[in-house]
Amino acid sequence: MIDKIGLPILTMFGIGYFKYAPGTLASLVTCLIYYFLVITDNFVPNYNYIIIILIVILIYSIILIDKLAYKFKKKDPNEIVIDEFIGQWIAILSVSYIPTVGLLLSLMANQSVLVPYFFEFKLMLAFILFRIFDILKPFPINIIDKKMKNGLGVVLDDIVAGIYAAISVFVILKIISLWL
Repeated sequence: MIDKIGLPILTMFGIGYFKYAPGTLASLVTCLIYYFLVITDNFVPNYNYIIIILIVILIYSIILIDKLAYKFKKKDPNEIVIDEFIGQWIAILSVSYIPTVGLLLSLMANQSVLVPYFFEFKLMLAFILFRIFDILKPFPINIIDKKMKNGLGVVLDDIVAGIYAAISVFVILKIISLWL
């Protein structure tokens, strides 16, 4: 029973089985889910609920990865992309929580072409930075990836990549606001 429920969750309903760049595709789908939720007029995201849901998915994913590890050839297989979903959400939440009113006002004062696409710009920045950190695996992500070969390790390297991306989004937006 756990196979029938767990495998679709770990592979994000089959995205993990794509031959080329399943992690990047999972991150992109995660961004698109967030984008369409936010632009829907009837949806006002309650970030407290999103964080609680994300924590539940995180805990359940760690358990599933440990229980279903025998189904995969490697300890951190490409097919498991729920970790990208979690890490990307961490980077995405930074887009919502980072106070950028000053930057937006500066962009408007300078009649920047970015103003109508400011939300999309921040979301794209979070996506690109998360993928860079997830692929390049700077310290300590590389250590986590090499040393921790269990469910927590599979997810933790993406959590740290998401945190790095969130911090980077903040720093880049701060630099842009100072520059304008």
